[in-house]
Amino acid sequence: MFTSEGPTLRELAVQALSSVERGYDLLAPKFDLTPYRTPDRVLDAVTRALRPLGPFAAGLDVCCGTGAGAGVLRQVCDERVTGVDFSAGMLAAGRSALAGDDRSAAGPAVHWVRADALALPFAPAFDVALSLGAFGHFLPRERPVLFAQVYASLRPGGRFVFPVGAPPAVGSRVYWSLLGFDMAMRVRNALWRPAFVMYYRTFPLPDVLDDLAGAGFTVRLLPLTELGSRPDGSPRARMVVATRE
Repeated sequence: MFTSEGPTLRELAVQALSSVERGYDLLAPKFDLTPYRTPDRVLDAVTRALRPLGPFAAGLDVCCGTGAGAGVLRQVCDERVTGVDFSAGMLAAGRSALAGDDRSAAGPAVHWVRADALALPFAPAFDVALSLGAFGHFLPRERPVLFAQVYASLRPGGRFVFPVGAPPAVGSRVYWSLLGFDMAMRVRNALWRPAFVMYYRTFPLPDVLDDLAGAGFTVRLLPLTELGSRPDGSPRARMVVATRE
């Protein structure tokens, strides 16, 4: 799963025993060399699904990390892109990583803002907000606050978009892997402080859709067909499109 240039087992252990913010500050220089970075095929699928929903002037990458989502937004936004994250290390890595991303080199510059996604410091100034791979860092009770903050940052008609994968089949290897990871994290957080909030099974789509509606969004789902289909023919991934009417 990890390349020879990626983080060592010791570095991962130190990160896992830190707070979320400190852990990502430590991991940031090697984050893009880990499996945690959103794969290019997912980025490409999201980019293609976003283009017909535009045009967009201003885009916001929520919990931007090293800027994978900002790279997508540079391809679909005409005027400006902002990445927001609470890890200074990840923001620094994002500045460096995006500077060498040829796929998005023609897009607008990215402005990097350090802030908590539960207290976004923005007026309603964005046409589209995107988030990739960050929702496991929020407990279910925090989700309505997060969605309300994104809603308040969007202009009327603005879209909040993010991909979601189909849940793994009960009893499959992936199912047991995710369940085991979440159980290990709960034990870790019960025994060790500061807590490191990262769970894979706390973002069920029905609850997410309810929370988006509660924040004021109108929601629809777009299949990301190029990411494949399940044995029953349903898509392996969809893109949630939540609109501030």
